[in-house]
Amino acid sequence: MDWPVSVALAQTVQTLPVGANLHYEPKFDGHRVVLWRLKDTVRLQARPRPDGAANDVTANWTDLALAGMQLPAGVVLDGEAVIYINGKIDFGAAQSRAKSTPARARLLAEEHPATYAVFDVLHHPEHGDTRGWSYVRRRQLLEQLLEEYGIVPPIQAVPSTTNATLAARWYDTLQALGVEGLMIKAGSSTYKGGSRQWRKLRHAETVDAAIIGYTGSAARPRHLALRLPDGRTTLSQTLRAPLAAQVAPILTAAGSTRPARTTGGDPYSAVEADATVEVLAGTTRHAVATVTRLR
Repeated sequence: MDWPVSVALAQTVQTLPVGANLHYEPKFDGHRVVLWRLKDTVRLQARPRPDGAANDVTANWTDLALAGMQLPAGVVLDGEAVIYINGKIDFGAAQSRAKSTPARARLLAEEHPATYAVFDVLHHPEHGDTRGWSYVRRRQLLEQLLEEYGIVPPIQAVPSTTNATLAARWYDTLQALGVEGLMIKAGSSTYKGGSRQWRKLRHAETVDAAIIGYTGSAARPRHLALRLPDGRTTLSQTLRAPLAAQVAPILTAAGSTRPARTTGGDPYSAVEADATVEVLAGTTRHAVATVTRLR
């Protein structure tokens, strides 16, 4: 299996799907990471960039890379790097780590170590590439792998159930711990990188939107220009200082701009930025979309 791997994605649903052979997992609110256990080391990969380039984040998650040495060489896992603060998953802390310099990331790891919530196995030293296996078979292999090698936290499997009633209970009760919803996967489904084959049910009804530009300056953006899932482009609300500070380094690193206009005719400076934000779904029908956070 070649580095980097394209990861499977999910589409948002508004109600809990119920049916035969559906499997439910809590949706941990973290940073998507693929763990590669190589012969002598561990590499960690975020989602590949739009141009297909690798996104090596090993330096940001050295505590998880060290934990990954428990695994046998040849294993590739898919999961979420999450950080707990005061017993609750803190997405902002995970994003801060992911966006930090290696030196800063090491300091953050000492203060708040990460947990790897693993939900899939993509490669196994004995079975090879398992992406063509069904979800049920991959899940069984994952559980066997963790048990056989005595894998302990910070690597742990996310819970999984076929009981829709239990899944609904998770949805209602785990939000207080920072779990943002549920993932729903068909038991017979194979792992298809880049495909939105899974479904996700979130507490906040949001959609993901790509950052394609801004107004103001890159260092101090006033609004973000966004591409919505339906292809329309729009501006965000006026950014509050914390969010503006988060996106400013991304916009600055994106480099040169060109003038452009949104679908509604609003001017902005267009850039090629590999970044996504969450937008309140109800606001996408309006001229200005409300951004809730950087993904």
